[in-house]
Amino acid sequence: MRLLRIVPDNTRFDFMRFRRISFPISAMLSIAAILLYFYHGLNFGIDFVGGTLMEVESKAPVADLAKMRATIGTLRLGDFSLQQFGAPNDVLIRISEQPGGDQAQQVAVQKVRNALGNAVEYRRVEVVGPSVSTELLSYGTIGLVLAIGAILVYLWFRFEWQFALGAMIANVHDLVLTVGFMSLTRIDFDLTSIAALLTILGYSLNDTVVIYDRIREMLRRYKRMPMPELLNASVNATLSRSIVTHLTVSLSLLALLVFGGQAIHSFTATMMFGVVLVGTYTSVFIASPILIYLGVGRTRLGEAEAPETPAEAPPKPEAVPPAKPPTTPRRQARARR
Repeated sequence: MRLLRIVPDNTRFDFMRFRRISFPISAMLSIAAILLYFYHGLNFGIDFVGGTLMEVESKAPVADLAKMRATIGTLRLGDFSLQQFGAPNDVLIRISEQPGGDQAQQVAVQKVRNALGNAVEYRRVEVVGPSVSTELLSYGTIGLVLAIGAILVYLWFRFEWQFALGAMIANVHDLVLTVGFMSLTRIDFDLTSIAALLTILGYSLNDTVVIYDRIREMLRRYKRMPMPELLNASVNATLSRSIVTHLTVSLSLLALLVFGGQAIHSFTATMMFGVVLVGTYTSVFIASPILIYLGVGRTRLGEAEAPETPAEAPPKPEAVPPAKPPTTPRRQARARR
């Protein structure tokens, strides 16, 4: 049976020639993502800001959002929002935190139930207080920072410091662009989003380490190969494995995004962007070529990269003067004359 080969064995695509384009583009996108975070902010979910989340299903084929919004507006519960998701009759209701503690939140839920009556069915009701939300946000941030630090230490011991720094720059690049994507699309930033960011770190690191391991192996094998050519050979050698991995992950995430419902929508959407789009691009066009600028390959295993010189030619033998013919009496007489 013939095996399926997505990438031919003799692939020699020149990835490194795009480094003068990929680095400026990534820098501009990272700056834009940072500006979006500071000026546009994130759409923090109930987990981090506190409040009430109600997932309901209208008994009508299509939910009348205008009527439901007007009904809840008469309750004077402060800021609230309605969002349609999944099927046309599925509605997500968010109500801001009510003053008065947990009892006030339960009163707000009961008011909504009484106002909507039997027109809807309640699938999920979540109430999060302010102290719990602040604690969850702080712990989530600390966990993300500790994960980044642990990855840096691991790579430092497994590879050289240039590899560790290159992988960290690539991973931070992934996180920054993903946060910018969440700020632009207004996806809920909640605990599942923290899980998505940690998963993106793991997938990106896994792909980067596979490429770095091949680069280290080729650095030991080919002492005189130019660094861009060596990086191209390493990326091409692992290209088939990277494509298969990201393709299978993409199919799984696509199924979750379409059929998973609103509860995991922020997780799957963030994963689709971070793993499929950003992670694959970063491993090839950022993590690999950045080793050139970090000085990897200038010396191989502690030996200077000296240009090859041709072997010295053996010394030429000294020329021996030809022997003089013997002197005869007739020649002596001619020399006297």
